[in-house]
Amino acid sequence: MNCMRSLAAACTLACLAANLPAAEKKPEPLAGTAVLDWTDDISVRIVDEAHRLLDRKTAESVKSREKYWHRDFSSPEAYEKSIQPNRERFKKMIGVVDPRVPVVMERFGDDDNPALVAETDKYRVWQVRWTVLEGVTGEGLLLEPKAKPIGQAVVIPDADQTPEQLVGLAAGVPPESQLARALAEVDFRVVVPVLISRSCDFSGARSVRYTNQPHREWVYRQAFEMGRHVIGYEVQKVLAAAEWLKRTAGADEEVLAAGYGEGGLIAFYAAAADPRVDFCLVSGYFDSRQRLWEEPIYRNVFGLLREFGDAEIASLAAPWTLPMQIHTVEVENCKVPVVRAPSPPAAGRSGGAAPGRLQTPAPDFVDAELSRFDRIMQGKSHPTLFAFSSLDRLPFEKWNRPEGMPPVKDSRKTFDPQARQRRQVEELVNHVQRLERVSDRARDEFMLKKLYGKGPEAFVEGAKKYRETFRREVIGCIDDALAPPNSKTRKVYDEPKWTGYEVVLDVWPDLHAWGILCVPKDIKPGEKRPCVVCQHGLEGVPRDTVEKNVPGYQYYKAFTAELANRGFVTFAPYNLYRGGDRFRSLQRKANPLGLTLFSLITPQHQQIVNWLGGLPFVDKSRIGFYGLSYGGKTAMRVPALVEGYCLSICSGDFNDWVRKNVSVDFPGSYMYTGEYEIFEWDLGHTFNYAEMSYLIFPRPFMVERGHHDGVGIDPWVASEYAKTRWLYVNLGQGDKTEIEFFNGPHAIHGVGTYQFLSKHLNWPPTRP
Repeated sequence: MNCMRSLAAACTLACLAANLPAAEKKPEPLAGTAVLDWTDDISVRIVDEAHRLLDRKTAESVKSREKYWHRDFSSPEAYEKSIQPNRERFKKMIGVVDPRVPVVMERFGDDDNPALVAETDKYRVWQVRWTVLEGVTGEGLLLEPKAKPIGQAVVIPDADQTPEQLVGLAAGVPPESQLARALAEVDFRVVVPVLISRSCDFSGARSVRYTNQPHREWVYRQAFEMGRHVIGYEVQKVLAAAEWLKRTAGADEEVLAAGYGEGGLIAFYAAAADPRVDFCLVSGYFDSRQRLWEEPIYRNVFGLLREFGDAEIASLAAPWTLPMQIHTVEVENCKVPVVRAPSPPAAGRSGGAAPGRLQTPAPDFVDAELSRFDRIMQGKSHPTLFAFSSLDRLPFEKWNRPEGMPPVKDSRKTFDPQARQRRQVEELVNHVQRLERVSDRARDEFMLKKLYGKGPEAFVEGAKKYRETFRREVIGCIDDALAPPNSKTRKVYDEPKWTGYEVVLDVWPDLHAWGILCVPKDIKPGEKRPCVVCQHGLEGVPRDTVEKNVPGYQYYKAFTAELANRGFVTFAPYNLYRGGDRFRSLQRKANPLGLTLFSLITPQHQQIVNWLGGLPFVDKSRIGFYGLSYGGKTAMRVPALVEGYCLSICSGDFNDWVRKNVSVDFPGSYMYTGEYEIFEWDLGHTFNYAEMSYLIFPRPFMVERGHHDGVGIDPWVASEYAKTRWLYVNLGQGDKTEIEFFNGPHAIHGVGTYQFLSKHLNWPPTRP
């Protein structure tokens, strides 16, 4: 496929070059514009520009975070109150939003695998599980000292370690790193939870297929769409365990959360999310997060860097050191777990896992983040950077590291850690799937029930607030003012009925918009025509919608040219979804800033609409949008925000979009594909495609759907569109929306849609 795309790119350049005037002639620009003389692949150039823009925004985020914080250092109580809004936003970002059920710690077993796993002279090891959320439990080991405990701890292994390894019941972790065992030896009571692992054994469904996605990514993808996160689920498990430890030991007892690698992340975030975690030991995690986009995708947190780096998170977890310590973060700069790109899919499994890697940060980076933390806290808190072997510095008065640890033996005969891992994965999958099944009601409560019932004018006025929510909290918004368009053009087509110009517009100083403008030759002086913006899909470029029989892109049926032949002005823009991982990594860079690909695509379209509306032969009140596939995805998002579009047609994409993303039972779900950038934070509780169409209302809106289009199934499409039609009809605008089913594939059909355009753009003009 990549070879085909490279060939298509080469064909694009060759075709445009063939349509340019002879080399000795100056390129012909559109009247009133400068000459476009770029000779490189503009699609590559614009993706590169987008990367540089997001790199700049990421660098700027460190300074711009200050506006979200209003710390009050006058007292511990004042400080806690002042950072509570930040803590609540942080919890929402990582999906810690569900109320936990009462915590019950169960010791469980059977004849072959008894609840009592091991026993020494100092402590007993129990196999345990505890309640967390409805249908979600934590599992792991409980180490109970035989003497009165001197402290309480939750010790969290890395995702590729088991609780048994941290207790010495299984090989794989050296004794000096078996913190849970060491704490038990000196009379700590310790809970050791299991984390969702990086293996892929259970990433998939027997009824569909299995993938090479790590379990953490498998849970992340579906949970992200529903405003949940594998990180948040595991923080909830740790907090439930800490709650049980405090409740059973006494409210005044202090609890330590300690972890390594992924466990370090969870311990760190748990301490930030809940001040009842008294101490926190972070090993193999603390760093600057400015390159979060390179880490495994299951660490992607939407909006994190807008407000939080590790220094800011530490300021939630560690207010300051007082005679009686409130919280302390201890940071170990030991080697992080080695994680490279996911392994290729094994036999019988599909691919699609997102790239991502972990590497040990340079000490200078860790030191710099710690220094930044110290500046934030005005010297009032001093987390200590210390060597991996110095566990004797744990912040407990009675803690003394044991000199030696006697062996422990697992009494279970047939214990299978994989069975436990499967249970833990399936519980989270089931929790997300339940959220999706009832999400339509949540979306109705979120929007429709609050706006409907007061008439169309009131609905449109009330929708303005939701449009801003969509713009800022779902799509993500860059508030930089648009630059003057500084249009540059060159003639690239001279057809019997129209002339085509390649167009480049400035959007911001470091980002351009690009496309092909087709101008009918029969436009009379002073006449203003309607314009249709014709959007390509995944891996496309503008010419794919202009020319017939482009290799791999025949399904566009040259609809840009066909509409120009019918007398419409047309414009085929370039959107950023081209280049495989190169464009998908834009989403990875954008998400931590609270942005998406459409944070860049939307202002590009706003500039395009502004420029088109200023052309002397375009009626700015009659600019419509028509997109196929990823262009149909654009048709749901961009016209909802760019009101300069007077109508929108979604082809080959309209769907029960949330279900399409979250479902593990549908073979065409994005859970099984390589489009790891497709997921949008908490869309499931806010804007499915019906709700997006509500933001387009009362402008005309149409869906084009092929019966054999694998992007969805007719019942899903029809069901979601029924909500759209219900709204339009009940608000007196039923003649402004249509759906056309046709017996065909994922393609432009161009029958009902062309009639829809003619009707609502009044072309050819109706006679009085």
